[in-house]
Amino acid sequence: MSDQIVLNAETRERTGSNKARVIRKVDGMVPAIVYGDEKESLNLKLHLNELTKASQNELFYTQVLLIKNGDLEEKVVLKELQRDPAKGKFLHADFQRVSRKTKLKVIIPMNFINEEECVGVKNDGGLITKAIREVEIMCLAGNIPESIDVDVTDLELGASIRLTEVSLPEGSEIPGLTEETDQMVVSVNAPKAVEEEEPILEDGEEGEEGAAEEGEGSDEETNSEEADSEGSEES
Repeated sequence: MSDQIVLNAETRERTGSNKARVIRKVDGMVPAIVYGDEKESLNLKLHLNELTKASQNELFYTQVLLIKNGDLEEKVVLKELQRDPAKGKFLHADFQRVSRKTKLKVIIPMNFINEEECVGVKNDGGLITKAIREVEIMCLAGNIPESIDVDVTDLELGASIRLTEVSLPEGSEIPGLTEETDQMVVSVNAPKAVEEEEPILEDGEEGEEGAAEEGEGSDEETNSEEADSEGSEES
C-alpha cells in the first residue's frame, strides 16, 4: 500500500533489563524484537521520536510496516507495544515478520465512486447516505488493497448496498460476515422536507405595538382621573 510507515532501527548487541534501561535513558531509543517467518529473531532498537510519531497513525496498528536496519529491510506487523503504566513511555515493541502469503486482518477505507452519476441522485434528486466508511478484512499481506471501491452508479432512490454485496479483492474476506451480521454500507434517500418557519418580526415592531397599547391604557386612566376630579368639584 502507499504511504507505508517506515521505522529506522539499529542492531541491539546486548539484551537484558539493565541494557534496556540504558537504551531508553542514554540512547533515547526503544528496545524491539522482530521474529517469525521461520527466521532468526532480531534484537533491535528504534528511534523514540519515529516510534512516537508512527504510533499516532491508526495504520501503525493494522497495516504492514517496514523496518530498516542498514541494508536490511523487514516487513512486519506490530504484535505488542509495551508502555510504562504510570508515565506512558514506550518500554518495548514486538514485531512479527510477514510474507506475501501471510494472512492479516487490516482496516480498509471505502471508496465511493460515480456519486455524480448515481441514478437516484440525477433522476430523483436523492441524497447519498454513507453508513460505513471503512471495514476490517482478512487478506494476504502481499495483496492489501488501498481501498475498497463501491460503485453507486445504478443505485436508485430508496435502494442501498450492503456489506454482502460489496466486491472484495481476490482472496479477501470480511471476518464473521453473515446474513445476521450484514450491514448497510450506502443508500440513496429522499431529501427531508424543509419546514416553513414562522415569520420573524423585525426589531421594533413588537415594541411599538406594545408601547401603543400601554399608551392607550394611560390615556384611559387619565380621563378617569379627570372625571373623578370634576365630580368632586361639583359636589
